[in-house]
Amino acid sequence: MAKIQPLGDHVLIKPSIIEEKTLSGIVLPDSAKEKAKQGEVIAIGSGKYGDGKLINLEVKVGQTVLYSWGDEIKIDGEEFVLVSESSIQAVIER
Repeated sequence: MAKIQPLGDHVLIKPSIIEEKTLSGIVLPDSAKEKAKQGEVIAIGSGKYGDGKLINLEVKVGQTVLYSWGDEIKIDGEEFVLVSESSIQAVIER
């Protein structure tokens, strides 16, 4: 896989796989599937500057997060989402 390093306060996320069936067993066509708004943090930037100081990001590689939006990109055929840390709404702990 190609290496990608997010800059600043950006975070690279691998979206979670969405179930292709409903709970009752109905198979959903691609047009009816919703995009995942959660995924695993793959890489993070170095942080952002505030008051002349570097502020580290709150999320860490390996965490599962919920996000509101981001730029969908493909790297070596795999889909990822690149978001600003402010687009991340929560960390899911299991």
